[in-house]
Amino acid sequence: MTIEQQVIEQLSQYRQKKARIQALSTYSVGAGITVSRLNEDDQLQELHRKLRGLPSYMYLSGYEQKLENVAHAYMTRYPAGVKAQKQAVPVQVLDPEDTELLQDLRRKIQKVIEARGYDIRNGIEEIMERLTELQDLQAEVNRIDTVLDALEQYKPDYAKLLRMRFVDGVDPGEAAREFNIVRQTFYKWQQKAIEEFCRLAS
Repeated sequence: MTIEQQVIEQLSQYRQKKARIQALSTYSVGAGITVSRLNEDDQLQELHRKLRGLPSYMYLSGYEQKLENVAHAYMTRYPAGVKAQKQAVPVQVLDPEDTELLQDLRRKIQKVIEARGYDIRNGIEEIMERLTELQDLQAEVNRIDTVLDALEQYKPDYAKLLRMRFVDGVDPGEAAREFNIVRQTFYKWQQKAIEEFCRLAS
């Protein structure tokens, strides 16, 4: 598939992806919690990652700092999502005191999981698949919006053409009439608009 075909496919699927995002956002995982709520929780985790850039004593108690230190010492990765984070915490290490701290950390994460209702519905893998799909689709849609908005800043006709032709699915002849140009000129503009989109997106 050429780059041009990839751009056309991305833009043509824009509305479908927006509809899928809407459908996924309302998918219930139990206890009145939806996939979109889980996604918001991931945003809270991002805020926590930013807070971790501050000295721990500014927002963690002494014991919480010990938990944080032992986590940093033994965890090799920090995945998104509390379920995955719990799995990443080692169950047992050589040092007995550290093992106890890590077990307490796992217990605290489990309480968060229970409080959010993650264990209420069977098939957590299915839920996480939907959450991942939601986040991926949101990223794709946001990227298209960003590129089209940037293109509109200096080539508004190109941005309008791409939205009309591929996002809205307007027929080439009708789109050409909207721009008051012949179809041959329209196709030239379309090619240039796609090339500009590619430059901005790359």
